[in-house]
Amino acid sequence: MGHGDEPKTYRYNETPVYTASNGCPVHIPYLSRVMDPQAAQRVGANGPLLLQDFHLIDLLAHFDRERIPERVVHAKGAGAYGEFEVTDDISDITIVDMLKEVGKKTNLLTRFSTVGGEKGSPDSARDPRGFAIKFYTEEGNWDWVFNNTPVFFLRDPAKFPVFIHTQKRNPQTNLKDATMFWDYLSTHHEAVHQVMHLFSDRGTPYSYRHMNAYSGHTYKWIKPDGTFNYVQIHCKTDQGNKTFTNEEATKLSAKNPDWHTQDLFNAIERGENPSWTCYVQVLSPEQAEKFRWSVFDLTKVWPQSEVPLRRFGRFTLNKNPQNYFAEIEQAAFSPSHMVPGAEPSADPSFNPTHRDGYMNVHGNYGANPNYPSTFRPLNYKPVKANQEHEKWTGAVLAEQIPVTSEDYVQANDLWQVLGRQPGQQENFVKNISGHLCGAHERVRKATYQMFTRVNKDLGARIEIATEANVAPSARL
Repeated sequence: MGHGDEPKTYRYNETPVYTASNGCPVHIPYLSRVMDPQAAQRVGANGPLLLQDFHLIDLLAHFDRERIPERVVHAKGAGAYGEFEVTDDISDITIVDMLKEVGKKTNLLTRFSTVGGEKGSPDSARDPRGFAIKFYTEEGNWDWVFNNTPVFFLRDPAKFPVFIHTQKRNPQTNLKDATMFWDYLSTHHEAVHQVMHLFSDRGTPYSYRHMNAYSGHTYKWIKPDGTFNYVQIHCKTDQGNKTFTNEEATKLSAKNPDWHTQDLFNAIERGENPSWTCYVQVLSPEQAEKFRWSVFDLTKVWPQSEVPLRRFGRFTLNKNPQNYFAEIEQAAFSPSHMVPGAEPSADPSFNPTHRDGYMNVHGNYGANPNYPSTFRPLNYKPVKANQEHEKWTGAVLAEQIPVTSEDYVQANDLWQVLGRQPGQQENFVKNISGHLCGAHERVRKATYQMFTRVNKDLGARIEIATEANVAPSARL
């Protein structure tokens, strides 16, 4: 429903009975009149409220808990239902049932999100975007937990909580903190490739409908002969890739902070159903061994000139949710939710499944026993995990993967790509300097050094533009 639209009117054949949360009709037995659901029991007209008033306590107890704890990341989101269709034969590289024949269709649910902002933050904020898809296949749910950027800030998963803290609020001031933000990035240079994406205009997409999705992580697809390939998945928007400038995104955050959410909902309501074409990059184990970069490094892309895209499908979003909280807010996605034929690689981001806990919906397996019960025997499908090629030998290490000169190569490649697009290098420098100027002088200097390692001209331009924006009081 767009702004200004009339709300829907619902008509029923009978008037429902107002009840408490346990289903009991709400009434006051010692009064002849029907209870006012907005009234509360008290002693006299001005006396204290009574704890015996179950209806009041029931209302307040539910109200205090009607919002589940928001996600630490990806708190602000929107979503819709849709359908995936296989468009090209890829039966030579996969046995996944959902992908086995051209024309096969599978229902799905998608949730888009910003990453760092809170639930009420503006949709147009400079931030990566989550792009998660749940396929309801005939062999279970298959979750694609993707982002709109092909790389990420880190390759060591132990850094993730620390990194996210630096992108949140200062624990003392409760404010976003440029020094905290850049202090981490300037001392963890593996993040620079993602920073190049984030502070270009790619960091402020025009809408959820106009951005791509990337697996980022590497997976394994099993072939019909039992061997496997390493794969990465790309979903390219059919609406055309479109972004905001920093100025446009900033204005929109005040004018309509829910723009992406509204745009997606209204487009589907109008019948302008957005779609994405899906491609896969494929490397054999032998090719992976000879590849310039580790195929498990989330800070690197597989250059398409070396590993071309192969089209295999298309999905379309064609139905809005009826209840956002129940259908989108409570939707949970896990990289570990796979189907036969798709497996995790040695990529260090894999997580196991869980039962109970927050966000567990749809019955939590009901009354099924939570142990291998003789009263509830289970059938097991003979799905063999392919572990060929993954024979690892080495010492157990508890140290970070070191930064090398290779970590600046793809960042510089992206800087060159921006140079071939009118105004994009200028926008990148302006976006960086406008944010970095609020950081401490020592952190600013460390950040200039990081960008200089990417490209000397880039580092110099950022330093000049940033220092010109620094307030006199911040010059230490």
